[in-house]
Amino acid sequence: MPIRAGKLLIPDDELSVAFVRSGGPGGQNVNKVSSAVQLRFDLQGSAVLTETVKQRLRRLAGRRLTDEGAVLIIARTQRSQEQNRREAEERLAQLIEAALVEPKKRHATKPTRASKVRRLDSKTRRSGIKRGRGRISHDD
Repeated sequence: MPIRAGKLLIPDDELSVAFVRSGGPGGQNVNKVSSAVQLRFDLQGSAVLTETVKQRLRRLAGRRLTDEGAVLIIARTQRSQEQNRREAEERLAQLIEAALVEPKKRHATKPTRASKVRRLDSKTRRSGIKRGRGRISHDD
């Protein structure tokens, strides 16, 4: 089933799903049932995403990016395979949606003269407070 991320539709041929055994507590059920999901998205071979979106997604994916250039999402918090699969698909969709948002370009600004004066006044006031905490000299 294709995944919808924003206005995009990620086709099934760019996704692969594997079910593995989940670790941690759970007793015999965990040892017998493969309920954890590994969702792999072929980022390098994706025809849906543009190159700039791919670069942003690589940066956002972090350690979830494999050496082959695929995004690997592992979901194992739920008890059932279907719930874990849904969770993995939602997390991939959120990651892709975040990569689709183009960051705003930052314009460098300079502080105003008034803000510089305010900053220096507060520094002077603060240094006076700290100076008042020291030893008191009796110069009478």
